Amino acid sequence: MEQLSVAWIRGLGELGFAYAPRILGFLALVIGAWVLASFVGRTIRMRLGKSVLDKTLAHFVGSFVQYGLLAAALIGALGMFGFETASFAAVIAAGGLAVGLAFQGTLSNFAAGFMLLIFRPFKAGDVVKVAGEVALVEAIELFTTDLRTFDNRRVIVPNSEIFGSKIENITHYDTRRVDFSIGVAYSADIDHVRSILESIAAKIPEAFTEPAPQVVLTGLGASSVDWSLRIWCAKADYWTVYQAGYRALKYALDKEGVSIPFPQMDVHLDPRLVDAVSRASGRVPAQDVA
Repeated sequence: MEQLSVAWIRGLGELGFAYAPRILGFLALVIGAWVLASFVGRTIRMRLGKSVLDKTLAHFVGSFVQYGLLAAALIGALGMFGFETASFAAVIAAGGLAVGLAFQGTLSNFAAGFMLLIFRPFKAGDVVKVAGEVALVEAIELFTTDLRTFDNRRVIVPNSEIFGSKIENITHYDTRRVDFSIGVAYSADIDHVRSILESIAAKIPEAFTEPAPQVVLTGLGASSVDWSLRIWCAKADYWTVYQAGYRALKYALDKEGVSIPFPQMDVHLDPRLVDAVSRASGRVPAQDVA
């Protein structure tokens, strides 16, 4: 038994000495490939982003090259242990269906990322509404898209959820229209109110004169006459015009004595119902008290 243990330990040591160079070489190759691939990917993103491609496509291409180099290095490293690359490729091809089924979510995200780059519904730096989020696009990765919300949260959305649903690119065009909804009292003169609303746009420096502002009577509500004031501006000035417009509306209507009603409800009580409830509760109605 003792001789068997010694022989087993000796064989294990010989095996370790035999494969130690290969193991060290494998680790060195993988680590070196990781460092090199990271450097190459980062360089591609920087160079392409400054020259021929925009930031979105440059980031995607850099990530694709980085992971491609890592995959090639891993296959080469496996060859150090006797794996034939041709056989390895055949194994991958034979197991492609199983891998595809197991990683169908990941592959769909990868395919959706390519489709986002081909059709370009948005790019890095755009403000979009996707997957229930309104945020700034920071980067389109191989499998996900990185968003930054206006309260400074990072949101990572799978590409398949974006490409397979409604995409609203808020900052795609250089101009935006700001819609102001306002309701005034029924007692206010309609032509007078229209003239007040038409004068609002002239009080906002960022408002465009072409396209011209529009004043639209939108309907007769339950407690108010409803209007819409529509002003065009540059997309960068949207919130400035939004705040200034509502401020100017309130001051102008107050100055002209036009009231802004709020929902009200008039409740009328039937005296007979009040009398019945009072008698049922044991209370004597006021008219019966003498």
